[in-house]
Amino acid sequence: MSTGQEHVLGDDGQFHVEDEAVDLGVYRWEDWVVFALFWILAAIVFYQVFTRYVLDDPAGWTEEIARYFLVAVVFIGAAMSVRRNNHIQVDYFYRLIPRALGRVLSTAVDLLRAAFLGYATWLTWLLIQRIGSSRMAIVDLPMGWVFGAILFGFALMFWRSLQVARRHWKAGYSILERPEFGLEDRASVQGFEEVK
Repeated sequence: MSTGQEHVLGDDGQFHVEDEAVDLGVYRWEDWVVFALFWILAAIVFYQVFTRYVLDDPAGWTEEIARYFLVAVVFIGAAMSVRRNNHIQVDYFYRLIPRALGRVLSTAVDLLRAAFLGYATWLTWLLIQRIGSSRMAIVDLPMGWVFGAILFGFALMFWRSLQVARRHWKAGYSILERPEFGLEDRASVQGFEEVK
């Protein structure tokens, strides 16, 4: 072994590794909301399985409510991916085109994403106005609650997409142009702080 490498086995022949400190600062408030919604969903699904297979008397409301909690987890959780800018993207062509054209296309991607999410927010608002007062199939609650979670998710995605576009504008590049720098790496290299 070279002297510059960390030794895993100590002089006593035991395995010695130190874990990195856990940093909860990378998570934002929406991450914790999704975390809570996910565990509520898990409890509902567990209750559904328990009543169906153990008690042999399935609770009818669990399937519908679990579906709506899953919808909330997906739409609000998508804001985490927008904030971290880790949705699926193709960056290969940015290596083939001139840097100036790559910058223009990257900015266009940021603007189109924000425009799409803003429009989706508006359409969801209109949908709530039309059918938000209708009732759920099994549980007598308004469907507006479900669409409200979708609206909240789209609005949060829109807000986070504006923040990402601003960060890209200030940095002078995006992860599409320079995929070797992830969002966290970029924050440490250039002194950017992620907007909380």
